[in-house]
Amino acid sequence: MLIFYNLIQLIFLILSLPLLLAMVLLTPRYRLRTWQRLGFGLRTLVKGKKKGARQTIWIHGLSVGEVTSALPLVSGIRHRFPGTFLVFSASTRSGSQVAERVMADHIDLLIPFPFDILPVTAFFVRLIRPDLFILVETDFWPNFLTCLHRHKIPAMLVNGRISHQSMASYRRFSFFFQPLFCTFRHLCMQTETDRVNMIDLGVPDDRVHTLGNLKFDTPLITGSLQPQAAQAAPIAMPDDSLLLIAGSTHKGEEEIILSVFVRLRAAYPQLFLIIAPRDISRGKEIQELAAARGITGVCRSKGKQSSQRLLILDTIGELANCYRFADIAFIGGSLPPLGGHNPIEPAAMGAPVLFGPHMEDFAEISQDLLTAGGAQRVGGEESLFQAAGTWLADARLRKKAGLAALGCVEKQQGVIERHLQLIQTLL
Repeated sequence: MLIFYNLIQLIFLILSLPLLLAMVLLTPRYRLRTWQRLGFGLRTLVKGKKKGARQTIWIHGLSVGEVTSALPLVSGIRHRFPGTFLVFSASTRSGSQVAERVMADHIDLLIPFPFDILPVTAFFVRLIRPDLFILVETDFWPNFLTCLHRHKIPAMLVNGRISHQSMASYRRFSFFFQPLFCTFRHLCMQTETDRVNMIDLGVPDDRVHTLGNLKFDTPLITGSLQPQAAQAAPIAMPDDSLLLIAGSTHKGEEEIILSVFVRLRAAYPQLFLIIAPRDISRGKEIQELAAARGITGVCRSKGKQSSQRLLILDTIGELANCYRFADIAFIGGSLPPLGGHNPIEPAAMGAPVLFGPHMEDFAEISQDLLTAGGAQRVGGEESLFQAAGTWLADARLRKKAGLAALGCVEKQQGVIERHLQLIQTLL
């Protein structure tokens, strides 16, 4: 499998070399990061920082979502193993930017993740020499994982989850994925369903554990967010205002949310709306959708928010903090069949949660919220209007649902401690 993978990779590199060179040379934002992901400058970075550390742990998150998921674990590792040299890597530029901002006090070295080219991965592993590698959620690369395995470096997957779409792909290409998953010493999954799926793919069951979602123990939940960040309201609102937040929305959802907002404003003129699109480049598009309905919206990326009733949160890393001001939260990716997004952050802020019929990627968490009374499932515009209207009309009912959502999250905390105990066995 590995020989075939590297052969295909070599053919692709040869055929696309002129295009890749042109892209790197002509696009400044790719140029430096490309050299860094090939290992240039890494030796100097490691030599300058890795002094006197007894052990090295390398933690990797693909992009922004994985970086924010990893934060409570990184913080826990730093406190439990203070003498450890902590390396964090991200694959994307935006992931590295967020990691640089939120992890500066916890890690010793931030690097881009290497390209999965055999000599490159071997160079990174040889230079960093981790005693443990921790992968957050996803980003499985054959050469890198095989290199760790050959050097007898234990690898651990945390916050693992398998969506319906991913499971179908893993089954179809089991000859490729099964050996990859078996290179991990431990695979820590979010839910029991995820654990069973991983075992069904051929991973020995003594390596697979259900430890929960890291976001249950996020610093936002435990209250260790910096006070100045916690107090920074995302939108200028009078004291009697109501705030509806639609987070991680996709195409086709904003039209429904905006139409519902127009209808709700007729009864609740003090209502404000924040839309945080999953793709932050869609800010102008959402402004146009709002304008077509007579709503003036402003984009967060354009500077300070003015007095308009709609804020489009087209920035990275602000949504989680915004939820603490929400009276109601809607989870995007759930009206169209996209699997939904994680409802833990608004629930942890005590906001009652609404989502559509498609929460397959977070089925157990969403069902727990429904059972607790902290969430409602809606089918489209009319049911979203009715559910939001019911909560807006009754502050007592809204608060009761928010407390139920918060209680559901609090019952499942302790995730980091379970991970730390497992990490201890590997060190």
